[in-house]
Amino acid sequence: MTQPFRTVAGGRVDRSQPVTFRYNGTELQGYVGDTLASALLANGVHTVTSSIKFGRARGIAAAGAEDPSGIVQVDEPFPDPMQLATTIELAPGLVAHGVPGQGKLADTKDPARYDAVHLHVDVLVVGSGPAGLVAAVTAARANLRVAIVDEQPEAGGSLLSTLQEIDGLPAPDWISGIVDEISENPRVTHLQRTTIFGVYDDGLALAVQRRTDHLGTASPADALRQRVWRIRARQTIVAAGAHERPVVFADNDRPGIILANSARTYLNRYAVRIGNAVAVFTTNDSAYTAAFELHDAGVAITGIIDSRPLVGTEWLDAAADRGIAVHPGSVVTGTDGPDRLTRISHATCDADVVGPSASFEADSLLVSGGWNPAVHLYSQAGGTLAYDDRLGAFVPDARIDGIAVAGSAAGVFSLNEVLSHGREVAIATLHKLGGREGDPLTPSADKDADSNPGMVLWYVPTGDPPTLHTHFVDLQRDATVADIARAVGAGLRSVEHVKRYTTIGTAHDQGKTSGIISSGITAELSGVGISDLGTTKFRPPYTPVAFATLAGRNRGDLFDPVRVTSVHDWHVENGALFEDVGQWKRPWYYPQPGEDIHAAVHRECAAVRTGVGMLDGTTLGKIDVQGKDAGEFLDLMYTNLMSTLKVGSIRYGVMCGVDGMVLDDGTVLRIDEERFLIFTTTGGAAKILDWLEEWLQTEWPHFRVWLASVTEHWSTFPVVGPKSRALIGELFPDVDVSNEAFPFMTWRDTELDGVPVRLSRVSFSGELAYEVNVVSWFGLDLWKRIHAAGQRYGITTYGTETMHVLRAEKGYPIIGQDTDGTVTPQDLGMSWVVSKKKLDFVGKRSFARSANNEATRRQLVGVLPIDHTTLLPEGTQLVSVDSLAETPVPMHGFVTSSYRSAALERTFALALIKGGHSRLGESLNAVVDGRLVPVILTSHVLFDPEGARRDG
Repeated sequence: MTQPFRTVAGGRVDRSQPVTFRYNGTELQGYVGDTLASALLANGVHTVTSSIKFGRARGIAAAGAEDPSGIVQVDEPFPDPMQLATTIELAPGLVAHGVPGQGKLADTKDPARYDAVHLHVDVLVVGSGPAGLVAAVTAARANLRVAIVDEQPEAGGSLLSTLQEIDGLPAPDWISGIVDEISENPRVTHLQRTTIFGVYDDGLALAVQRRTDHLGTASPADALRQRVWRIRARQTIVAAGAHERPVVFADNDRPGIILANSARTYLNRYAVRIGNAVAVFTTNDSAYTAAFELHDAGVAITGIIDSRPLVGTEWLDAAADRGIAVHPGSVVTGTDGPDRLTRISHATCDADVVGPSASFEADSLLVSGGWNPAVHLYSQAGGTLAYDDRLGAFVPDARIDGIAVAGSAAGVFSLNEVLSHGREVAIATLHKLGGREGDPLTPSADKDADSNPGMVLWYVPTGDPPTLHTHFVDLQRDATVADIARAVGAGLRSVEHVKRYTTIGTAHDQGKTSGIISSGITAELSGVGISDLGTTKFRPPYTPVAFATLAGRNRGDLFDPVRVTSVHDWHVENGALFEDVGQWKRPWYYPQPGEDIHAAVHRECAAVRTGVGMLDGTTLGKIDVQGKDAGEFLDLMYTNLMSTLKVGSIRYGVMCGVDGMVLDDGTVLRIDEERFLIFTTTGGAAKILDWLEEWLQTEWPHFRVWLASVTEHWSTFPVVGPKSRALIGELFPDVDVSNEAFPFMTWRDTELDGVPVRLSRVSFSGELAYEVNVVSWFGLDLWKRIHAAGQRYGITTYGTETMHVLRAEKGYPIIGQDTDGTVTPQDLGMSWVVSKKKLDFVGKRSFARSANNEATRRQLVGVLPIDHTTLLPEGTQLVSVDSLAETPVPMHGFVTSSYRSAALERTFALALIKGGHSRLGESLNAVVDGRLVPVILTSHVLFDPEGARRDG
């Protein structure tokens, strides 16, 4: 299988390992070491897709992550949308096709793995080009922990695209020597195929590593596709190089038009000739080297069009020696070709006046408009940029803590200067860290490229800007000079506004080739200096990162971790079915043979009301609050007083937001004078800890209070029912469990075979009850002991569904089920929990608002269907009409909880009803499946309203 544009020799691909792949349905061949882009170009494939807006042909325009147009979809070995052909390594079995700016997500689960690791170093070097390699070696020789990270498969950066020699060695040999040295140093972490996509505060950098385990693997189930590195560095050196920028002209988007240095990369690194008849359009010296190397490789150079009136004699002489025509003071004015480029037009240009055009044939056009330092990471870290008139580019403006910039990223382009600058920046970094220099590394290039930056030319003015509809600034977005002119004409002056108006710089490449050009054109059209206009903000990620990579292994059960109690396995063995409460697996009910949920819950409820039951309540949130100001702090957080609570006592409490609406409820135990243990709802544990910390740290930092989550530390088992006293008394004989000695809302510490146990007289069912607490290490053993001792009392294990029924019969609300963020304690019929003695607490002010005292507020009531067997679905609307044909239908409220009750021998519900507390006894209709079900409003306390059962 021939590759017509592959050179006979040279390059860094492995010609002994051919690779077969398919693109757009055609089978092609490349080599190991190719990218998909280089393999396509080797086969003469220049048109890879079409543009998103206009459907124009698009090809490969660069050789790396800066390519704005070579977007493809990988079909096999696994679908991967919106990938750059320039960054996809060729592998056996690769199947891909071009996409017009929009890919297609996979409809099957990705079998590969994604993960994340942490790395702590003294120095992080971003980029393994010449400056980065020198910086890394200098830091490593000082015995520092170093990480050097680069996005390419191999180290060397721009040196891989050249025929340069360093210290008398070909660049690849010099690179190999440096890589061998750092590889042998155990304090150096060297990561290729790894892109630093964001830098953040405190020396944090995030990188994504593209693993090669899956390349060529038909079934990559055990392969690691990508890994996120979370790197913490005391100092970071950004040696990310620079991006060559194009010049905008008419029809500058045709396949075959490519950045000049990228053509050089394809030749010297991938052994690919970009075309047969190649023209060059440049504003600076660097493109001449590319033209001459292509010529020397046998490619016909049909002409060099140089926008500068005066061109260096050495370039003119070298061109003449090769028979290459040079057109100084000229610009490309247009291109032709049915698909790929076939002809270019050029003309002289003086003071923005373009002369008559001439044309000649060319199947490729190399373009170089200068170089933009890759300042993205420096800018992300908060660094400011300044426009350098000499370079025609933005460069780092000042030093910032923790970040230094080296080499071309700092605006240094001569190779010898780049090498020296990398060492200087590294030495300065060593001094900041207190390190000592090791053996000096002072490489030099035997021949050095001219660093003449040339002239600045943003676009070729072949007409009025509003008419330049084929002068493409952003090839991926199909955005043109005319679009920028329209934005400026609409009054937009901020480059950020122009970006959003035109969408320039918002595609996958994030404006690497278009961003600065857009600023330059906007500045010209606005009549302001580009240094005053500035650039858009560089934000992470530097290159696109897949959501799967960011998620890593945090998917499925690991995405939202499954939490289980110490008794979980026992529940499973004893037939429990589970429900998810927050992240916890809680026993829902324990069905016996032949029972559905209704029968099981009916049995469990009856057992608790008439005998004794036990529940795994371990998941309740528990927060240890300590400090001399703990009581005062809790007074401010709860609606009722906690500072007056006696040691050994318990108090129910409610927390409200600043709007007076209920956030959470629970119990508070006073352990000693400066220590409280507060219980929250299961789902509210993390939220309430965060809520307490926020107020403590931002409003009352002077308080001497410390908070610690102890939810997992304690196992909690409510033992509930008329026979619970006898069971607890038998199990803990040293505790007097009588009402007189152990009253409701108190706690006692005891032991069971030497293990400390805390007993609390708390009830969420209205029955006589004890909460048995033990350190979770002993949770399972204590559960078994309670269960075994309870057999003589007919003990029944029950789950959350029974718990809900029992509490609802007593009118105890569940926060988040019977509340919706618009409910106050008064709406719940709990005015008693709001202290009238305290001067202040969170939410107190809002209770005086007129809206919080309106008679029409929704309030918690009981709802009894006239038909005792009808179960109202939760969420059911309650209305006052007798026919749904009547319009409008006034909604009075809705059902929040609904159950069948063994104790009441009927169904019942709780609901939030407008003005509900004053409407008890009123009849309404519930809308169920399109029919009206008559109901009566009643008190939300439906069972044992006197509370006689609480004490046994």
